[in-house]
Amino acid sequence: MKPSILENPIQRITLIMILLNAFATPVMLSAVNVAIPFIASDLSVSAVLLCWIPMAYLMASAMFVLIFGRIADMVGRKKIFLIGTTSVIVTSLIAASTDSGITLIATRFLQGVSAAMLYATQVAIISSIFPPAKRGYAIGLTVSAIYFGLTVGPLMGGYVVDLYGWRASFMVHLPLAVLALVIGVFFVKDEWLSDERGSFDLFGAVLYMLSILVLCIGVSYLPSTQSIILIIFSLFGFIFFFLFERKHKHPIFDTTLFFTNRVFTFSCLASLIIYTATFANVVQVNLYLQYLKGFSATAAGAIVMCQPITMAIFSPLAGKLADKFEPKYLSTIGMAITCCGLIMLSNLEIDSELNYLILSLVITGFGFSLFSPPNVNAIMGSVEKKFYGSATGAMATMRIIGQMSSMVLVTLIFALIIGNVDINQENYGALESAIRIIFAISAILCIPGLYLSMARGNFIRT
Repeated sequence: MKPSILENPIQRITLIMILLNAFATPVMLSAVNVAIPFIASDLSVSAVLLCWIPMAYLMASAMFVLIFGRIADMVGRKKIFLIGTTSVIVTSLIAASTDSGITLIATRFLQGVSAAMLYATQVAIISSIFPPAKRGYAIGLTVSAIYFGLTVGPLMGGYVVDLYGWRASFMVHLPLAVLALVIGVFFVKDEWLSDERGSFDLFGAVLYMLSILVLCIGVSYLPSTQSIILIIFSLFGFIFFFLFERKHKHPIFDTTLFFTNRVFTFSCLASLIIYTATFANVVQVNLYLQYLKGFSATAAGAIVMCQPITMAIFSPLAGKLADKFEPKYLSTIGMAITCCGLIMLSNLEIDSELNYLILSLVITGFGFSLFSPPNVNAIMGSVEKKFYGSATGAMATMRIIGQMSSMVLVTLIFALIIGNVDINQENYGALESAIRIIFAISAILCIPGLYLSMARGNFIRT
């Protein structure tokens, strides 16, 4: 860590609080992903319903992250961050005690609401306390902490699942979350909020949440006629939301940023694409290793960690570079490398060498690490301070919708190729085909991402 960051006690203790939670939350998320096959077996969950265990979490986060970004601007970013930390702890304990697939999915939804408070405030707090010259590096450290969490999560998850069962996967992060909460309550005395707080747009919030909810329900039933109707309704809802927000004095989200700020808009859309292309990697590779290769949860977790550990190692470097060079060049190169990794993964077969899989994951992880910190820095650097909460919320929304879209893609392909049945030896061939198709589609998605990343233009650091 740079001495200049350590010299300021407020920046130091606040950054520690953020890093602890930035690490703890993905530990839980990735640990649960490793436990999914065990959850399916213990709770008798079908292949399609299985995908809703991570997707319910993502749907709730997408519904609420933009709203909590606005609320954080109004009442205080630290306050919402601490409430979110507390809620994640409570909902994790509830999830560990559930006894049915439907109940677990409902609890995961509540977890997602809690996590949305963290997603909406982490980068906003960092942008509030760090000047532009240090911000990229601080963001890089935060991204690195997230990826270290994603790195350790599969290994820890696999280990505790093998020893104590899948319920333990919801508890591995709790000590760090509690520590972050203690630091925030007793040691971080400052608060950060917008100078122009105004009122809360309740109608816009409800409209936005309903649009997200209808969209998620619609895509979960693809390719049926009912799903198409629901998706159309959701799109009209989003259009109405944008039109309404443009006229509101204190909108949930200042939509003019999307219409007047090319850097912000293209950077958010590029983020949406890369998360859509990569998020489901962990789930797919775990299924590939545990079902098709016969690996234990611990062994699978150790292999899967190759991608996030690569992200964690290179993200601080990418953050440093983002403080010196235009993000569009770094992010575009990162997007291209990610695409190459996904192409390699699309050629996975049951008898593929393990070294080939590891190399593919490392390449994908390196590309993502080169893309993410510069892209985040571009988003936050392209808006005024009063929009930090909204910008963070919008950025997190793009990320979560991308993650959710990634799981929707998995759910859709599984439904079409495997069907709504339990995964067993009889359909291993279908599982292999489904995984390869998903990776191929993901690689193709990176092509428009390359254009958006490069065409965003330069930004003025604020």
